[in-house]
Amino acid sequence: MTRRFLFIHQNFPGQFGHVAVALARDGHEVVALGITLRDVPGVRGVRYTVEPPKQAAQTLAQEHEVKVVRGLACMQAMAGLRDEGFVPDTVVVHPGWGEALFVRDVFPAARMLVFAEFFYRTEGSDFAFDPEFAHDSLLARARLRLKNGIHLHALDDCDGGYSPTHWQHSQLPALHRPRFDVVFDGIDTDLVRPDPLAFVQLQRAGVRLAAGDEVITFVNRNLEPYRGFHVFMRALPGILRRRPRARVLIVGSDDVSYGSKPRQGGTWRQVMLAEVGADLPMDRVHFLGRLAYADYLRLIQVSACHVYLTYPFVLSWSCIESLAAGCLVVGSRTPPVEEVIEHGVNGFLVDFFDVPGWVDRVCEVLETRSALGAVRDAARRTAVERYDLARVCLPRVKALIAGG
Repeated sequence: MTRRFLFIHQNFPGQFGHVAVALARDGHEVVALGITLRDVPGVRGVRYTVEPPKQAAQTLAQEHEVKVVRGLACMQAMAGLRDEGFVPDTVVVHPGWGEALFVRDVFPAARMLVFAEFFYRTEGSDFAFDPEFAHDSLLARARLRLKNGIHLHALDDCDGGYSPTHWQHSQLPALHRPRFDVVFDGIDTDLVRPDPLAFVQLQRAGVRLAAGDEVITFVNRNLEPYRGFHVFMRALPGILRRRPRARVLIVGSDDVSYGSKPRQGGTWRQVMLAEVGADLPMDRVHFLGRLAYADYLRLIQVSACHVYLTYPFVLSWSCIESLAAGCLVVGSRTPPVEEVIEHGVNGFLVDFFDVPGWVDRVCEVLETRSALGAVRDAARRTAVERYDLARVCLPRVKALIAGG
């Protein structure tokens, strides 16, 4: 039986691309609603626009107002779909930007599922985790409570949903957890796999790097403290002094995805180079910006040691992709990473703030990497058995969304 599905995400496809395509291939009518949309096969995309909100009188109300304005714009777009005859059987929505606020008012009979990516906590999570950049005050806690208001509204309205990891699921209010499954977004482990013939050509440096070379990799969408960029940079002088043949490939832009910009201005890369740059052999440290996916894939395939840090926050796809590529991963001992990496079995863990510990562990991995084949194999096995897109994650999320 043909059914109708509506996916709502301000930057579609976000986490919904694979399942939206799968449902469309099964012959269902699939529509995506968002502010920016990437073309997805079989999915009809509908854009909505948001007018800038008026300035709220109370500072704490500004973020809430922005989300209410976005929710109202999304509501109007949903009403347009309804008026032209598209009434979905199921709506799947990311609630983080306010787009879930008025789904029930437009489609009261639709089954509503929420992608519960992150619920904020003042304890045991990203809030005030890093004392160097902590802003713990009554005002900061009040702001976090208001931020969660949007999520609580969605959790109360929805019929259920899913979170990507068990730790992210554990952050949900206990009252709502039973209605939510744990399903990771999924990694194409047929594509992301070890390749002993892979190589990376650094045109500006005139350097060709291949599997077997002493390559340290660090990858994030943006280079910022939330993903441990500052800790990594502070460890590099010690690592590169002890490993004179190592090269470091750093992927990421200078924007900010999470947290704040540097108080002193500039970018986090500029801040950290001002702090440690004089102690670095910059001819062996390569900032590559953002890469095309194929280039990024080759980079992790040639990696001798992949470093991944994160606050207690959303787990990056790159963490699982590096495992799928058979990397020797050294990760931060924070809950999202500990869920995936077992120290000494499929990777290695270091306390987030322990700069000497990062130096020692990365150098040890580089020194002994030829004897760590079993760790590489276990890393790959973890990705395939627990996080594979086609065989594990997509069937589960598809069954969850289409099963009601």
